[in-house]
Amino acid sequence: MLALLALPLMGTVGAAVDYSRSNAARAAMQGALDSTALSLVKQAAAGADVSDQAQQTFGALFIRPEVQNVSVNVDSSGGGASATVSLTASGAVMTTFLGVLGYSTLNITVQSTVYSSNDVSGCVLALNSTAAGAVSASGSSTVSLKGCSLYSNSNSASSLTAGGSTTLSASIIAVVGGVSLSGSNVTTTEGIRTGAPQLADPYIDVAFPSYSGCTQSNFTAKTTITISPGVYCNGISVNAGATLTLNPGIYYIDRGSFVVNGGGTVTGTGVTLVFTSSTGNNWPTATINGNAVVSLTPPLSGPTTGIVIFGDRRLPTGTSFKLNGGSDQSLSGAIYVPTGAINYSGGAASSMSCTQIIGDTVSFIGNSNVAINCSRYKTRPFGLVLVRLTS
Repeated sequence: MLALLALPLMGTVGAAVDYSRSNAARAAMQGALDSTALSLVKQAAAGADVSDQAQQTFGALFIRPEVQNVSVNVDSSGGGASATVSLTASGAVMTTFLGVLGYSTLNITVQSTVYSSNDVSGCVLALNSTAAGAVSASGSSTVSLKGCSLYSNSNSASSLTAGGSTTLSASIIAVVGGVSLSGSNVTTTEGIRTGAPQLADPYIDVAFPSYSGCTQSNFTAKTTITISPGVYCNGISVNAGATLTLNPGIYYIDRGSFVVNGGGTVTGTGVTLVFTSSTGNNWPTATINGNAVVSLTPPLSGPTTGIVIFGDRRLPTGTSFKLNGGSDQSLSGAIYVPTGAINYSGGAASSMSCTQIIGDTVSFIGNSNVAINCSRYKTRPFGLVLVRLTS
């Protein structure tokens, strides 16, 4: 009886051992295939042809001598920011015990699909690479980034800070460092990504035209007035109750400040405000106070296409730009001050608006609404290439 029972007993134990070995080999094969797919899709996103690289890459990652006849099939499509790589790997695990029962091998097969897509919905970007709170929201502010994403290039552990009773919503929040979200309510549709790669400055190659002389000095709007593009030395100021209309073109704020007091109104279509200094001193700042009515849109052609506020890259780091006009503040296009400390509060609640905020640091201190429906204003998109894996 013992002899009769020994064979099935040994077969059962042997089957368990062989199946365990095959499952371990399958798990290792799946991991190697996933890594291969991730590697290949990054190359495909960069425009490379990956059809001949799958076997070599997989072979370097999957080293299991007990698996014979290993093969990899690859199917790739698309390219650039929209690439898809699908891989299938198969092999046969040589059995030890099941061979007695007539099964010399166990076949294993795994699949992995990776696709990339470019999130180009960035509407907030802090360029500083080390600052704590490079992007911050504080107090009881509500910051609503409608259909768009927030990015910080800072590698600080608190690259993004949000505290108090702040509410912050965005499509994606991605930071190079970490986040500090004490007591705040932060929601995203695509998640919070820490340890993200730095984003390139989307306007790094843009330069404003040279200028000379002064069109006016110490200009103040006291009533209703329309002015034309030119060089405004020592700033522009708009008093409460005054209405300033800007004709289309580039306005150089050469030293001094651009100030719109509460109750003042500034409007303009096809306008860029350039903040610079012809002397390298007395660098200009910007202040839009609460209850100011501001409605500006950028040029649709020319050297400053898509940019409504342009800060000279020579501005000292941390130069103040306080854009706190509230719900009556509509700055369409790009607010681009790569070395400036942008303090923002305002914007319309409509998801049809267009605002990009790009600074050295960006702070939200009041209720703010930012959206990125920008096709009609010709701003430059920015964002991450997102990679998703399905096995």
